[in-house]
Amino acid sequence: MTNKPNFTIVVVSDSVYKGLKKDVSGEIAKNTLEENGYTIIEKIIIPNSAKEIVKVIRTAKSGILLFIGGTGPSPRDITIDTIEALAWRKIPGFGELFRYLSYKEIGFRGIISRSELYILPDGRIAIVLPGSVNAVKLGLKIIIEIIDHLYEEAKRFEGEHKISHK
Repeated sequence: MTNKPNFTIVVVSDSVYKGLKKDVSGEIAKNTLEENGYTIIEKIIIPNSAKEIVKVIRTAKSGILLFIGGTGPSPRDITIDTIEALAWRKIPGFGELFRYLSYKEIGFRGIISRSELYILPDGRIAIVLPGSVNAVKLGLKIIIEIIDHLYEEAKRFEGEHKISHK
């Protein structure tokens, strides 16, 4: 298996960007990933802007981009829409499992989330989680179990299929 992938954490929030709210979810993600042996290349905060989301995708140097925020039904929640328009492949099981576990935790409101997992055309991975602390914790619980194998597979254009289990 290849080395552990590194992450860029992108908090997409107008209020955090403007300094009206503290970035709690991004810090939790950073700490959780580092505690599990991952390197964070950078953590940035951007407003709800398609232009800014695309700019991050174009310039980020990490293998995995973790976007936090922009998964709800509001017209301002554009992270999913922007990334999906650029993605090569969607991994639907992630969003399905996330919504199911959210439903079990918070009830029917859990199905409103549009949290998803994508592979970009260059083989990098884009994860989009809701901005709430509990949603970030839940999403990372899933991601940490699958990300090494997914990253390995997303990078494999040739060669044998390897299955790595913990």
